[in-house]
Amino acid sequence: MTSTQEHPHAGSPVDRTAEGRIVISVDAMGGDRGPAAIVAGCEQSLRSDPRLDILLHGDEAVLAPLTARQPALAGRLHIVHADRAVTMEDKPSHVMRHGKDTSMWSTIGALKDGTAQAAVSCGNTGALMAVSMLQLRRMEGVNRPAIACLWPSRGRHGFNTMLDVGADIKAEAEDLLAYAIMGVTYFRNGFGEPRPRVGLLNVGTEEHKGRAEIKAAHELIAGHQETGRYEFVGFVEGSDIPSDRVDVIVTDGFTGNVALKTGEGTAKLVGDFLRASFRSGPLSMIGALLARGALKRLSSRIDPRRVNGGVFLGLNGTVVKSHGSADATGVAAAIGLAAKLAHSGYRGRMAERLVIVSKAAQDAGPNGESA
Repeated sequence: MTSTQEHPHAGSPVDRTAEGRIVISVDAMGGDRGPAAIVAGCEQSLRSDPRLDILLHGDEAVLAPLTARQPALAGRLHIVHADRAVTMEDKPSHVMRHGKDTSMWSTIGALKDGTAQAAVSCGNTGALMAVSMLQLRRMEGVNRPAIACLWPSRGRHGFNTMLDVGADIKAEAEDLLAYAIMGVTYFRNGFGEPRPRVGLLNVGTEEHKGRAEIKAAHELIAGHQETGRYEFVGFVEGSDIPSDRVDVIVTDGFTGNVALKTGEGTAKLVGDFLRASFRSGPLSMIGALLARGALKRLSSRIDPRRVNGGVFLGLNGTVVKSHGSADATGVAAAIGLAAKLAHSGYRGRMAERLVIVSKAAQDAGPNGESA
C-alpha cells in the first residue's frame, strides 16, 4: 500500500474532506455472486443515502463496464484498481505475507490511511480479520477482536447483538469480559439504550453449569456492571438469543458462529416451508393472497439480508464483514451499517470504556475486590 499522497484514489471524485460526507471502502472482488452484485449493492446504497461516497477496490477492467451501467454511481464512486482477489480457499497467513496487491488489502488500506471512514468486504472472513488486525491493530485492552451480529428479537428494539460469531474459536474469561464491554457500547450507540442487558451464553442458566472459563467470565462480567454501565442477567441459553430478556449475548466465536448459521438456516427453512404450503392448492393460494401484507412483514422481519454484516469490534477502524453469498440487497445493508457506524463515533467511546474496565480488572484482587 502506498502513502496517502501516492494512493491511487488520491484526488479522485470522492472528496473525503467535504463536510458531512461519509466514504466507505468496499472490496468488489470477495463475494460468491461476483462483482456485479456488489456494484448493484453500491448503487442501492448511494440512492438511499445522499451523504455517501464509495471507493470500490478491484480489477478496473471488470468493474468499469459494470459501474458505467449505473448512472447513480457517477461522481460518487471511484474505482481503485487491484490486481488480485483473495479467494475463500486462501489461508490468512498467506494473504498476510503475499496479499498486498489484492482488493481486500487495498480496501483496508484506505481505512488505515484515513481516506475512508469504514470498510466492507464479502470475502474470506479469516483473511479479512488477519489483514484488518495487521493494518489497523487492536484497541488497547483487547486481546482478541470479535465479530458482532444483529439478531431479530422480541425486545423493544427489535434486535439483539451477539458476539463473537466467528473471529476466534477460543475465548478466555478476560476476552469474554472485553466482548461484553464492546457489545454493550455497540448496542448502546446503535439503539440508544443507556444500560443494555448482558447475558453469557451457556448450556444452562444454573451457576454450576459450564466450562471453567465460562464460570470465571460470569464473575468478571458480574463484577464490572457499574464500570461498564450495563445490567448482567447471568447465564442465558440458546433459546434466549431472540428473546426480550437480554440485549447483548456474549460467547466464544465457535459457539456464536454455529448459532448464527443455525438461525439463518432455520429462517430460510421456515420461509421455504411457508412458500411451499401456500402453493399447495387453490385455497392455499387464495389464503396467501389475503395474507399477503402480513406475510410480507414477516418475511422482512426474518430476512437475513436486512441485518447482513458482522462488525469487527476491538480494532482501530470500522470493518463490516458481509456474507459471502450476499446479493445486492445484502451488500447495501452492510454498506448502510458501515455508514451508520462511521457516523456514530462509537469507536472512541468503546476505546475509552475498554481502558477503564481493563484498568479496573487489573487493579482488582482475586475475588474482584480492590487490591
